[in-house]
Amino acid sequence: MPQIIILPHAERCPEGAVLEADSGDILIDVALANGINIEHACEMSCACTTCHVIVREGFDSLEESEELEDDLLDKAWGLEPESRLSCQVEVGDEDLVIEIPKYTINQVSENH
Repeated sequence: MPQIIILPHAERCPEGAVLEADSGDILIDVALANGINIEHACEMSCACTTCHVIVREGFDSLEESEELEDDLLDKAWGLEPESRLSCQVEVGDEDLVIEIPKYTINQVSENH
């Protein structure tokens, strides 16, 4: 059973977290189910970039991103080569270390 290690984020997960996941789970679903409120302005339909995360470890174990996700990621704040939209990441068999970026381009947030 793979683990998802969320690195500390001042607002979303101050202490960091270690979450259990099953292969095939969607990353944002696991985070939300464990109280880590990753923004998701488009309700996880791959139509925005608010759920952008950086996969610090385990990136190569993930399925490749599709063209729509890549096009959206081009608009994400703090884009890095290991950036993904957490609504599109299907957990594989390896542990993942995830960083939630400090900012999103979301101009309106229901959480503030």
